[in-house]
Amino acid sequence: MSLYLFETLDDGAPSGAARRRPARLIRVMLVTLAAFAGAGGTADAQEEHLAILRARLQSDLETVVHAYEGVAGVHVVDLTTGDRFAVRDDFVFPQASAIKVPILLELFRRAEAEPGILRKRVEMTDAVRTAGSGVLQVLTDGGSALSLEDYAIYMVLHSDNTATNVLIDELGMDAINALSASLGAPETLLQRKMIRPEESARGNENLSTPRDAAVIMERIARCDLPMSEAACLRVREILEIPKDGPIRTPVPSSIPIAFKPGGITGVATVWGLVDVPDRPYVLVVMSNYGGDGGAVIQRVSALAFDYFSRLSGVTQYGTRVPLDVKRRTEGSR
Repeated sequence: MSLYLFETLDDGAPSGAARRRPARLIRVMLVTLAAFAGAGGTADAQEEHLAILRARLQSDLETVVHAYEGVAGVHVVDLTTGDRFAVRDDFVFPQASAIKVPILLELFRRAEAEPGILRKRVEMTDAVRTAGSGVLQVLTDGGSALSLEDYAIYMVLHSDNTATNVLIDELGMDAINALSASLGAPETLLQRKMIRPEESARGNENLSTPRDAAVIMERIARCDLPMSEAACLRVREILEIPKDGPIRTPVPSSIPIAFKPGGITGVATVWGLVDVPDRPYVLVVMSNYGGDGGAVIQRVSALAFDYFSRLSGVTQYGTRVPLDVKRRTEGSR
């Protein structure tokens, strides 16, 4: 078996600058059996084939990222093998609404110690109303009250800013950021409420990196979170509620995607977990200083889906069999 870690570095030089260097493939590690050259028909001989597919995906991701008119970063995780494909994944980007994932996690983490918090109701009034995306802003003053869990659903499904700010008030930014850090994502920072242009102008932005976001989504995938498995599954269920977005477009609707996109002028982000049968993966894309960041997300999503769907249900020699047959055979070994 092999473990490949792909990553490209970028020196930040402007497009076309003399010191801009080509993307480099670093830290490529290949472990094979000692008699590989003469193995002639062993399963390990297929490692060469798989290495070609991995290298092609990495190269394609670099091409998309470097062709973008702004700045973009990508991190993809193969949840079956642990292989990672990364381009500028340590760059810090504004998050727009993708920062709402840690807010959702903190709500359900808090519910472990305070079970009643999910049912706590907050009245929808002019005092909590927030502009921007979402539907709650059009409700009447004092006409309804929602539970915090329902606010979380509005926050994810409709990217509702009113719902998000209600949850921030209830949970606190410090607690949300402490959770992100404890999960291995210290550069993921919630620093302002939604729709606060004055705060943004002062540089008080909500931030993360593709690597940080991928770590968080991988922990959701494995239910490696400071909450019960039932709470983790509920988080994933909320993130999987069907919605549109560039990550969704290239992937068949039958395949669940737990994701949260974000977008403000010049910025496009997505944190995603794509449940391809037999080959699930995490996909994170972030961009700024650009125009159509959604096109970058869609292209990266298409490349990743092509790669992982190609590996779904394959045998050790690259032939495809029904998944139930594969699982039954593997279970009998």
